[in-house]
Amino acid sequence: MAGARHAKADTLALRLRLLSSSCRLFFPEAPVKIVRGQGQYLYDEQGAEYIDCINNVAHVGHCHPLVVQAAHEQNQVLNTNSRYLHDNIVDYAQRLSKTLPEKLCVFYFLNSGSEANDLALRLARQYTGHQDVVVLEHAYHGHLSSLIDISPYKFQHLDGQKEWVHVAPLPDTYRGPYREDHPDPAVAYANEVKRVVSSAREKGRKIAAFFAESLPSVGGQIIPPAGYFSHVAQHIRRAGGLFVADEIQVGFGRVGKHFWAFQLQGEDFIPDIVTMGKSIGNGHPVACVATTQAVSRAFESTGVEYFNTFGGSPVSCAVGLAVLDVLEKEQLQAHASYVGSFLMELLQQQKEKHPIIGDVRGVGLFIGVDLVKDESTRTPATEEADYLVSRLKENCILLSTDGPGRNILKFKPPMCFNRDNARHVVAMLDAILTGRLLPKWMELCGICKAQ
Repeated sequence: MAGARHAKADTLALRLRLLSSSCRLFFPEAPVKIVRGQGQYLYDEQGAEYIDCINNVAHVGHCHPLVVQAAHEQNQVLNTNSRYLHDNIVDYAQRLSKTLPEKLCVFYFLNSGSEANDLALRLARQYTGHQDVVVLEHAYHGHLSSLIDISPYKFQHLDGQKEWVHVAPLPDTYRGPYREDHPDPAVAYANEVKRVVSSAREKGRKIAAFFAESLPSVGGQIIPPAGYFSHVAQHIRRAGGLFVADEIQVGFGRVGKHFWAFQLQGEDFIPDIVTMGKSIGNGHPVACVATTQAVSRAFESTGVEYFNTFGGSPVSCAVGLAVLDVLEKEQLQAHASYVGSFLMELLQQQKEKHPIIGDVRGVGLFIGVDLVKDESTRTPATEEADYLVSRLKENCILLSTDGPGRNILKFKPPMCFNRDNARHVVAMLDAILTGRLLPKWMELCGICKAQ
């Protein structure tokens, strides 16, 4: 049902009464009530149009008509589990296989990225016979208990680090120990992983897997130095472990140059397992794990079947196929490269103008703007980032922050985000930073800048 059924205040009151306070909203001090979406835009109950710079779930655009049509048409015919023979699941697996290295040729379908990463953990442990996992600082891989345990972003606020979890430094060349002036940060950061692995093995621990987002997102829109993954994979595989590339936020052409973000690391690097979610279904609950024949056979050797009630349903696979069709027909991978480069140029110009912008980094439509209180110390400008996001929201631009200091402006819009959107967003950002745009309360009160 379209539109709003309750007044905004009533909806908020009901939410506060009926939902846990841990289920948080964007902009909690002044929530936006969204009732409709189309392309890169969201609309509130008053009809105001917002540019969505947050949503990497609606990958090819909110309510894309071809994706909606595919789901509707298949829903009218059949939607059941994958234990019956059906064309959609094999057609979809075949289409996905063409986007990946030949080695990654076995697929499991699930409902969410969290389920995908949980299965990846099971696959790695079964194949290696080992238990332990190496992850990166500030990493987040999902909300299941197994994944909270390997997500420093979460476990540092809960029960702490388990003995079977080992944390390596984030390969951040702006804030980390090896920065942009280091002669070979890829090797330096990979050697940190080697050190973590060696320390674990000295304690009698055995490594099952290294998990990493191909571009660490929660960690602050980090772009690992090229070659880092190849060196890490060598250290992990020598220890008997597998490399798991988490593509849940950054896959499906978002980086522009490649279909998968792990491919930014070079043609010689191939993960042992790739996990997918979010963008794979454009908002429909679809996820996938791709792996090798060897890993899959080890998992099968237990004799225990893998079954997911909704994973790989005819409707989910119809949606997945439609998303791939749209990406191809609308050339959205090339579009992400073209528009992303343009947005980066505009943001770099703002960096030259505003000292609060310490770093602009990204690739395709995955971009982070690191706000700092001081250029030399690079102290995170947390309050300023929160203020900017709030002000942009007042002006119908939805953007979020991330990173350990919550000071990174995080751009990951639908892939149809265009050059005009980029110009408008950056112009608004500039207006706020230069003080040319008054807060709404000042406008409403008739307070002008001259006063």
